Amino acid sequence: MDDAARKKATHICRLLQQNYGDTVVEQASPPIDELVMTILSQNTTDVNSQRAYDNLRTTYPTWEEVMSAPEDEMARVIRSSGYYKLKAKRIKAALSEIQRRVGDLDLSLLSDMATDDAAQWLTSLHGVGPKTAAIVLLFSFGRPTLPVDTHVWRVTRRLGLVPLKVSRENAQPMLESIIPAHCLCSLNHNLVLHGRRVCRARNPLCSECFLSTLCDWYASGTWK
Repeated sequence: MDDAARKKATHICRLLQQNYGDTVVEQASPPIDELVMTILSQNTTDVNSQRAYDNLRTTYPTWEEVMSAPEDEMARVIRSSGYYKLKAKRIKAALSEIQRRVGDLDLSLLSDMATDDAAQWLTSLHGVGPKTAAIVLLFSFGRPTLPVDTHVWRVTRRLGLVPLKVSRENAQPMLESIIPAHCLCSLNHNLVLHGRRVCRARNPLCSECFLSTLCDWYASGTWK
């Protein structure tokens, strides 16, 4: 990416911070908790994934019990998350692989790794993609990563920070290469907010958007 793209990304970060705040993610969730919660949150609402997570922790108080639980039984426990059979399989496989590699259900070894190496380690686990890895690194370790969910993907493509045809997986490294590290922790939060409130998938509020003068999609007239 060229200097113009980096300059535009920095300007957008600044405007988002002015309008939504400079939220800095705290290391609030242990990494195993964050990993499981993120798997449960795939393709469902926050309410449904939280209900499934609460049911899981109530039924199996330790991650060792989750790992050892019968897959069909566990799937029923997390049913509210949707795709519960697949998610049960992924969670059990990821926990078993962590146990095999580390000797314990503990991801603290990632704290000593470079961010790229930690992301590669996580994505080598069954069912863990770039977005899930980025969420764990951002929220559990405070690393400057940008999880690209549907809102982040939509908003950044419309703004022209990444090409319209780029995949979510490929958008993440492209965005991280042009966005200053100090902006990344607040950027995920702010882009999600903007995608929900203004830059919506349907009926976006382009005429009210404070980023419209920087938006390729707005300039093209596609929104009309």
